[in-house]
Amino acid sequence: MMKLAKTAAMGAAMMIAAVACAPAMAKPAVSHDGKYVSNEAKSFWSNGEFPKGFKLSIDLKWTANKLEYHAVNTTNPAKPYLNNFEATLDDVAGPLHENARFNEIRIKKLDADTYQVLEQKDGDVIVGQYWRFSPDGKTLVRWGVGKAPDGKSKAFLEWFDRAQ
Repeated sequence: MMKLAKTAAMGAAMMIAAVACAPAMAKPAVSHDGKYVSNEAKSFWSNGEFPKGFKLSIDLKWTANKLEYHAVNTTNPAKPYLNNFEATLDDVAGPLHENARFNEIRIKKLDADTYQVLEQKDGDVIVGQYWRFSPDGKTLVRWGVGKAPDGKSKAFLEWFDRAQ
């Protein structure tokens, strides 16, 4: 009986140590809140058709399990494209409104600076991407594969620099 109690106590101590030392879901050293602006020179699409003059600004606000995302694409200044949503970070699909290509968003936090982001249409993944923030919070890189409105897929890498 005493041996069983010692084994249970040892197991509990190991679990507490593992949880206390697990950095995977740790809070980032630097907040990811703020405005990020696209860096055209460091971005590309695998089909070679990355838009000249690409201009996308993203405002992000993070809480423990939520992202507020507000983006404005002014590559064509006469017709800015807006994309706004709120999503949880628990890999559960949530609604995306006012978007013809997607109606769901799923975000899963992988570590303090990395997220998996899936944009879906009725459960079908249209864009699968990873977002990675630099440890100093000065850059955000999004890379993945997406299906364009014409039905053709392409890989992409989009680089953003922190504006504020």
